[in-house]
Amino acid sequence: MRKKILKQKSVNILTKKPSGASTKYIFECDGCSKKFSTKDILAKHISYSHKTQKNQKNTTAVRTQVEQTPVPQLTEIFNYDICEFKTSQKRCILAHLKAHVAEQVYCCNNCDYKSIKKDRLQRHMKIHTGEKPFSCHICKYQCIQKSDLQKHMKIHTGEKPFSCHICEYKCIRKSDLQRHMKIHTGEKPFSCHICKYQCIRKSSLQTHMKIHTGEKPFSCHICKYQCIRKSDLQRHMKIHTGEKPFSCNICEYKCIQKSDLQTHMKIHTGEKPFSCHICKYQCIRKIDLQRHMKIHTGEKPFSCHMCKYQCIQKSSLQTHMKIHTGEKPFSCHMCKYQCIQKSSLQRHMKIHTGEKPFSCHICKYQCIRKIDLQRHMKIHTGEKPFSCNICEYKCIQKSDLQTHMKIHTGEKPFSCHICKYQCIRKIDLQRHMKIHTGEKPFSCHICEYKCIEKSSLQRHMKTHT
Repeated sequence: MRKKILKQKSVNILTKKPSGASTKYIFECDGCSKKFSTKDILAKHISYSHKTQKNQKNTTAVRTQVEQTPVPQLTEIFNYDICEFKTSQKRCILAHLKAHVAEQVYCCNNCDYKSIKKDRLQRHMKIHTGEKPFSCHICKYQCIQKSDLQKHMKIHTGEKPFSCHICEYKCIRKSDLQRHMKIHTGEKPFSCHICKYQCIRKSSLQTHMKIHTGEKPFSCHICKYQCIRKSDLQRHMKIHTGEKPFSCNICEYKCIQKSDLQTHMKIHTGEKPFSCHICKYQCIRKIDLQRHMKIHTGEKPFSCHMCKYQCIQKSSLQTHMKIHTGEKPFSCHMCKYQCIQKSSLQRHMKIHTGEKPFSCHICKYQCIRKIDLQRHMKIHTGEKPFSCNICEYKCIQKSDLQTHMKIHTGEKPFSCHICKYQCIRKIDLQRHMKIHTGEKPFSCHICEYKCIEKSSLQRHMKTHT
């Protein structure tokens, strides 16, 4: 009975189409028998991996090999999970598999894993049971194999026995170095069948495919955040814990990711590696340049479903939606001021502190916002870029023109709930309401005169001079 089962398994192995079959062009290196998908990658491999060929004779031989390597016909690569044997010829895989016919094939009951060695199956089963018999005495790391623990310990000792002969890269494992070398050769053996994405590692392709399937296996137990990679979830959790392990040695900036710190440091160095080919705009991050380019293309992919508002960034739309919901999550602890954006609150707080970081170099004008200074400078230059198409009115700000146009339309959106007073501007209504409340915040320090408006006080003071 046992022989019958083994025979049946052997037949299945020999007749089943290999799960790992793929179609590639094969260019083989004469020096080490490695195979590559293109002549260019083969050439780079020879140049980097067989760098000892320094004299002209050997250099010519390398060039000749690449040039004379024939373009082969499409060939299937056959491989099975039973062992590490691979071949490009079907007769060879059939001949090799016959060697396994007399052997016991050990199969996992939980997945498709097969092995001709019992100890490999036993080790594999620990994946399903969660058993990790080897643990690090320095940190909480646990693993299935002793060899993995030995490799892990090199993290603590700082030992990196494998190094790249082209750059300064060093690593613990030989497989990491082999993968790294593909950066220099340009080899990307794994590609997506849906889009043009190519990568060095199979695991990277598997992760990428989740973008197309929409699968997000990792989720936060505190909020609704979901993601594709475990590392992304680990990074996200630091938002909830408040952990910011990376800090700037120049200022007080702290962040969650090392890459964010590296980006931040460019602020101090003044480095702006990305620049617009249309205007003089330069920036630190590639994503900022991509967003900037939408200004030139006029692309506004995000739009409000309640009004006609359109914008370039998703975050801008999310902020805008709070106008419709009335949500104002940021509030001042010194007054009743509330706002939508954190930046608005930070700007508001300068009113209480008296801080005015922007000042005019022509007059004594000081202000809180840079945009206010830019607008003020137009007073000195005489620039009035906005003009009315009905009368000769010109102004510095677009908002002033919008307010002015209401004179022509007769629109008075603000009205007093006590009397019939109506006005164009909110500030005019606020000033009017002081008539009803009797409030007179401005007073003369010489006599008992009090008034509602500062301009009225200034006019009154001239009577004393």
